[in-house]
Amino acid sequence: MATVSSRAARIRSLNATALPKVYNYNRSCIHQHRYHGLHTATAGAVVPVASSLAVAIHTPRPRLSLSYSGSSAATPPSLSHTPTRFFHHRSAMARLNLGNINQHIVEAKYAVRGELAVKSEEYRARLRKGDTSLPFAEVISANIGNPQQLDQKPITYFRQVLSLLENPKLLEHEDVLLNTLGYKKDVLERARWLLDHAGSVGAYSASAGVPAIKESVAKFLEKRDGFPADPAHIYLSAGASSGVNTLLHIICAAPTTGVLVPIPQYPLYTASLSVLNSTCVPYYLDESAHWGTSLTAIKEAHAKAKADGIDTRAIVIINPGNPTGASLSEADIRSVLEFAAEEKLVVMADEVYQTNVFIGKFHSFRQVLLTLQKEQPGKFDKVELASLHSVSKGMVGECGHRGGYFDLLGFKAEVEEQIYKFVSITLCAPVVGQCLVELMVNPPQPGEPSYELYKQEYDAIFNNLKTRAYALYEAFKEMEGVECGEPQGSMYLFPTIRVPAGAAEAAKKEGRTPDEFYCMRLLEATGVCVVPGSGFGQVEGTLHFRTTFLAPGTEWVGSIKKFHKEFMDKYR
Repeated sequence: MATVSSRAARIRSLNATALPKVYNYNRSCIHQHRYHGLHTATAGAVVPVASSLAVAIHTPRPRLSLSYSGSSAATPPSLSHTPTRFFHHRSAMARLNLGNINQHIVEAKYAVRGELAVKSEEYRARLRKGDTSLPFAEVISANIGNPQQLDQKPITYFRQVLSLLENPKLLEHEDVLLNTLGYKKDVLERARWLLDHAGSVGAYSASAGVPAIKESVAKFLEKRDGFPADPAHIYLSAGASSGVNTLLHIICAAPTTGVLVPIPQYPLYTASLSVLNSTCVPYYLDESAHWGTSLTAIKEAHAKAKADGIDTRAIVIINPGNPTGASLSEADIRSVLEFAAEEKLVVMADEVYQTNVFIGKFHSFRQVLLTLQKEQPGKFDKVELASLHSVSKGMVGECGHRGGYFDLLGFKAEVEEQIYKFVSITLCAPVVGQCLVELMVNPPQPGEPSYELYKQEYDAIFNNLKTRAYALYEAFKEMEGVECGEPQGSMYLFPTIRVPAGAAEAAKKEGRTPDEFYCMRLLEATGVCVVPGSGFGQVEGTLHFRTTFLAPGTEWVGSIKKFHKEFMDKYR
């Protein structure tokens, strides 16, 4: 049987001959290698994302990234269960190969589901089959913010409503639901309301989403921000990622189209820009200021891009941050919007972690922009803002249901027509996901039958996340050469690591960066899968990794501490 590793070896061989070599984008850019994800870059350098934001300062051996973004099954179907001889015969006859398919796809990198994630799933499959040869008994997928995979329980109210949407005939047995199965009256009422307005969840909805659900989102935005919202400018999407994809398709018109992206960043943005053959303009967050957004860094990056002939059209802000967890102050948001108004930048505010805030307060870009428009009439009226939210994070954690929305302010009608056309091409977001969005923005209220349990479950999830975050933070404080800021929010910590020279040498021999090497050894020794900082971007000369704090218990944290000591002792 062909395995992932044997398949990888064959593709590595093909890579070595079929794909272009390292190249420079311009004199100010660091050499870029197509086989690796995001590494380091000179501050303000404009990076061509035609080959991802892979600003690498080394030239590793070509190797398969295997960063497919689909199911997290142990191996994708195309890489397993194929007799080797038949595979070779079929491949020789195939019309497509790695050299003639869309190279923008080949060059895109998505580190959170890259090589480490694939290997972790191989380990998980071996454990399920009873393999006892591994030095650990379970795999901890701390590489991705997937709450319910790591034991976060779904909100009872949400799942009860969804069960009735999926099987409306249950509503014919109200007495059983109420008296035997523990459903509350408001659960049944909400399910009927959604069925009345959405119809069958197995049918398509309007392309931009169920109108009644869009109205619920508008009411949520008005309550949150203190300003009315128009459902006509709200688009329901298959998670925030789908919204990002839609917006970038509209914004990116040419290789010289630039988008300012924070570094470190969630690699969705650089991967999407790679696929669209447009340019990422990286601006660096300030680690010494708790990963704050530096207006100076933004201005420098923008000026450098302009000097290099890049048409920078948009700026991405992730608030609270991923992978850093930092929440922007209102003053920081105002300064970004001031700059956007001056330079006519579209603002993409990724706000999916808005309820995951431990320190400070979440301020929405929408609320601050509308306040500025009220305070200074005319100056900010033409700022274009797209705000994104999702059911995947926070205390909802329903990643698999793929629900989200984006709200638009200041976009021309002719542009919105094209946005509507684009979302129409994919017909509509999953209707169950749309219904979950409605439940997220319009949960049980005080005095309603389900409120007490909802509040209890919501608060328990929040407090557990905060407890786990601080437990991991305290562990990092005890580890040699590791520095980590106090947890501020989201679902991640992004510690700095310093490894001995011996580890850096060993990494070089494997064609890896030191943080990749560290994370691979961690996975092999403990079963804990994290993501090297090079997958998100980091200042040259620094090393990091991102880990979620979603996994329950403390044993896995102890295994990280034990591994780290042994690693440092081995390579010092």
